[in-house]
Amino acid sequence: MAVGFGSSDSKGSARARVGNYSGYEGNDNGHVNGNGGTVASHVEPKYGGTAADQRDMQEMGRVQELRRNFKFMSVLGFGTTLIGTWNFFLGLIAFGLTDGGTAGLIYGFIICLAGFFCVYLSIAEMASMAPTSGGQYHWVSEFAPTSLRKYLSYISGYLVAVGWQGSVCGTAFLAGTIIQGLAILNDGTYSPQPYQGTLLVWAVMVFCVFFNIFLAKRLPFVEGVLLIIYVIGFFVIIIPLWVLAPRSPASEVFTTFNNEGGWSSTGVAVMVGLGGVVPSLAGYDCAVHMAEEIKDSSKTLPQAIVFGVAVNGLMGLIMVITMCFTLGDTTSILATPTGYPFIQVFFNATNSYPATNTMTAIVVIVFISAVISEIATSSRQLWSFARDGGLPFSRWIAKINHNANIPLNAVLVSLGITVLVSLINLGSTVALNAINSVTISALMSSYILTISCVVYRRLSGQPLPSRRWSLGRAGMPINIAALVFLTPLFVFAFFPLATPVTPASMNWGIAMFGGVIVLATIYYAIEGRKSYTPPVMLLQREHYEM
Repeated sequence: MAVGFGSSDSKGSARARVGNYSGYEGNDNGHVNGNGGTVASHVEPKYGGTAADQRDMQEMGRVQELRRNFKFMSVLGFGTTLIGTWNFFLGLIAFGLTDGGTAGLIYGFIICLAGFFCVYLSIAEMASMAPTSGGQYHWVSEFAPTSLRKYLSYISGYLVAVGWQGSVCGTAFLAGTIIQGLAILNDGTYSPQPYQGTLLVWAVMVFCVFFNIFLAKRLPFVEGVLLIIYVIGFFVIIIPLWVLAPRSPASEVFTTFNNEGGWSSTGVAVMVGLGGVVPSLAGYDCAVHMAEEIKDSSKTLPQAIVFGVAVNGLMGLIMVITMCFTLGDTTSILATPTGYPFIQVFFNATNSYPATNTMTAIVVIVFISAVISEIATSSRQLWSFARDGGLPFSRWIAKINHNANIPLNAVLVSLGITVLVSLINLGSTVALNAINSVTISALMSSYILTISCVVYRRLSGQPLPSRRWSLGRAGMPINIAALVFLTPLFVFAFFPLATPVTPASMNWGIAMFGGVIVLATIYYAIEGRKSYTPPVMLLQREHYEM
């Protein structure tokens, strides 16, 4: 039931509520931001979206700055190929084989799929309430307790920024080092060097950034094409495994648990091994950060998220079971000189270098397509946070290149961060592994914070914004189930892969995560509390629902 909380003078009331707020300036003709000015819309009317889009933007106090040229299929392709459940599982399968085994992988994946489905149902509903590129930090700003909303929103913005910038780097690193693994398979004399992996990461990034800058207007069409490649590639890989690979008995696959990490119990080992499963399912907020480029966003976006999770989850489960049946000897697979067990599985199944090269090339292509999408989503989130004054050099980062219709400076920041971070690989792969760990923990903590705030809002009896895609009475149970699922995963994300722990095997992600929180808090105290305008201060909502 809709409840009216505004009046014909709601816009004026909103101005009055925030008239004395530091950093707030604006007028009724432009976008209000935290950088001390307004931004007029440069978008052609045909790219302005539907009446619902225009109403949503007005209620959020925003002006349309990006073209709305994504529709359901392009959003579905964007999210599905970026998450890439089946290929990320292949790239990270060593984690689950070391800690958990085949049984741990299968049962762990099923549990994670169910848990993440609750998470993304919660996110889909919030995306319908406020379809904004800001995503988590906007929702925290709107739903958190009044006394904490500014700081928590600010920290949430940094967590998501760190998560997605790290994700870009991690995925580019996977693509580059898989190419090295393929070179090792084909040339036994090849000795991979860290600098070569770094150069490959740079090559992947330059290609993907070039794509994001010069082919940005074609991105929706390309995402649909990449979705087709993603699905066809799945079958090109899985059918040879079904036909050619030797199969382990079901009694062995579904009952074999490994604890090669030396943990105190098999249960702990399985939880640690989920470090290879969770990244294959995490990150569906990616589509949210493209919300201001989606036509009929408050309806299309949640539908695409839910459908994408279902499609990717099904394909991922089929790949998990297939790999567990066709692995062969786990110990020898983990010892493969390629560094990637799935490459060895492909070769053992086909006994053909051309076939293995083709199958692995498909995996690399899918990873590169994921980087293209990750740069898009990370730059939009960075741009959105900057337009609210949340970052150093916000004015520069928040600029839109109207010829390309992209936040060009934010794209370049993503490139610069990845280039710098990838240099760590020259001295320590341990540090790079820690970055991958902090990437997942940052995203999961943003989910926990956001969903906790909407649970608080529900429990306090305050109405939620009206939405076109709703969980109805199931909202609270689904939100709570998501939190129950996410909390232990967040803790285990900081565990090392094996014991005893040495400086070389330690997961330094916890130190990096804590460092992000501390540094963001220090910057908030010095500058952010003055320059940052939380999105709640811009709201002009008139309709809410219980």
